[in-house]
Amino acid sequence: MMASSLGSDSSTSSDVPQFHHTPSFCEENVYLLCKKLCADKVADVSDLFVVFISNENKHVPLWHQKASHRADGVILWDYHVICIQRRKEGKSMDLVWDLDSSLPFPSTLSSYISESIRPSFELFSEFQRVFRIVHAPIFLRYFASDRRHMKDSQGNWMANPPEYEVIVAEDGNVHNLNEYIEMSTKDVLKDLGEDKINAVFTKQFGLLVGESQLEQFFSSISQ
Repeated sequence: MMASSLGSDSSTSSDVPQFHHTPSFCEENVYLLCKKLCADKVADVSDLFVVFISNENKHVPLWHQKASHRADGVILWDYHVICIQRRKEGKSMDLVWDLDSSLPFPSTLSSYISESIRPSFELFSEFQRVFRIVHAPIFLRYFASDRRHMKDSQGNWMANPPEYEVIVAEDGNVHNLNEYIEMSTKDVLKDLGEDKINAVFTKQFGLLVGESQLEQFFSSISQ
């Protein structure tokens, strides 16, 4: 992912050292985060969902981002990736794990939506965000990236890549990132019926929802 600057005000943020983080490689960061949450028994993989945020214009604003140079932390990403943890026990609230956010780590889904996504903030249509929700067990099996998207036309890195080997899918695919980040507002679900919601547990590239549907989706699957 790459960011577009929206200003030059200074801001500070803290790192999350126990999790692997390579700037501009959010999809790989989340891939490793899901694995660590499961290995550390913080979450069961069946309760984790990888969420890609983008749109057809590759311009999506998010607030409270560490890479921002503004006091409010707003930045324009071409795409961003977070992990959402479903919590079914009692009245526990679903959690958002965003390694690039300056909000509490993790944050509750409701606070992340209000503080980072800010659906009440009126945006031009070109900045409307679309959310691709992929069940983590499927993502961990089928996601692949050889990092070609982070090289310029001369083959030079636009950002320093991770030091570990590239991620190859179980089926041998070496790069399918584009299929996760290509999305359009016209393709979001028109309604969140039970059959459409349950399809997230079988579809390789998950489901597309609009920002007004995100919290509703997780409320439905957490019942």
